Amino acid sequence: MSSADDPGLKQRGAAPRAAAHASANVIWMRGGTSKGGYFLAEDLPADIAERDAFLLRVMGSPDPRQIDGMGGADPLTSKVAVVSRSQRPGVDVDYLFLQVFVDQAIVTDKQNCGNILAGVAPFALERGLVAATGDETRVVIFMVNTGQTAVATIRTPGGAVDYAGEARIDGVPGTAAPVPLEFRDTAGSSCGALLPTGNTVDEVEGVRLTLIDNGMPCVVLKAADVGATGYETREALDADKILKARIEAIRLIVGPMMNLGDVADKSVPKMLLVAPPRDGGAITVRSFIPHRAHASVGVLAAVSLATACLLEGSPAAEVAVVPDGRRKTLSVEHPTGETTCVMELDDNGAVVSAAMLRTARKLMDGTVFA
Repeated sequence: MSSADDPGLKQRGAAPRAAAHASANVIWMRGGTSKGGYFLAEDLPADIAERDAFLLRVMGSPDPRQIDGMGGADPLTSKVAVVSRSQRPGVDVDYLFLQVFVDQAIVTDKQNCGNILAGVAPFALERGLVAATGDETRVVIFMVNTGQTAVATIRTPGGAVDYAGEARIDGVPGTAAPVPLEFRDTAGSSCGALLPTGNTVDEVEGVRLTLIDNGMPCVVLKAADVGATGYETREALDADKILKARIEAIRLIVGPMMNLGDVADKSVPKMLLVAPPRDGGAITVRSFIPHRAHASVGVLAAVSLATACLLEGSPAAEVAVVPDGRRKTLSVEHPTGETTCVMELDDNGAVVSAAMLRTARKLMDGTVFA
């Protein structure tokens, strides 16, 4: 039984039962600053309720420690990629992202994940969905959640994925092979428009904010406007119940305004508290995903935020340091470092593409049991 069959499961905290001795092949991977299970679509139950029940058991949800599963007791480590060979012209693979809640019996497909996306191309090569084309292989990925595409470039010397390299991203120790990701046509991916209300600035609960979706639905507001500085640690933010209650009240109000409906049980929109940069970047952010502070910032949330920095009069633009030119490199500072977005603008100043640098690493390949 799943939460869809019995809504009371969410309130009782009971985990839906998967089929006895259920198992599936999986590669566990780190993608960007997240990690999770990467499955072939054919290796998971076709029935959505059965699939979700299986994944909840795999992760050990609902349980704050996820002690009886593979999850890492954090939303960033309780994620799933479902990948299949694409039948779409010009596309190599289809990628469905699923967020498995840690302490609730919920699996949701209401958002993309650009970090887990970084592992999709290596996984596709590992599983034979895509053939290497030389020392580098470009993989075109259709993001099922939002209907957009991304292009990942993977090092494949000798026809095999090379995970070792010199690229470094904040939030991940050491170095690895670079995985450049290029996003196009992401505006309105979930909300139907870049600015779902048609406004650069809206006011909710006395707070000026920008409701924006350039790959990830986000609410961008000045940290100072909700009693924060924007430079707090993740732990300090998670401990501030008054702050979290205030921004959650705003999130629940703006959900319908962003064409997302009731967002009480959804992982979107993300709440982004911004402040002036301190370390030479373009802007500082503290991100909530949505109820816990992010250790860094999501890839697509960073794209949405970088776009907000370019909207004259927006809270982000008021605190950001933005370079001149049609090609803008914007460094987004976060609790564990920075994330760089390279934004290409058209003659009218609209963002036409965004590129990010991520890395990925295969952690294990085997069978997971539920």
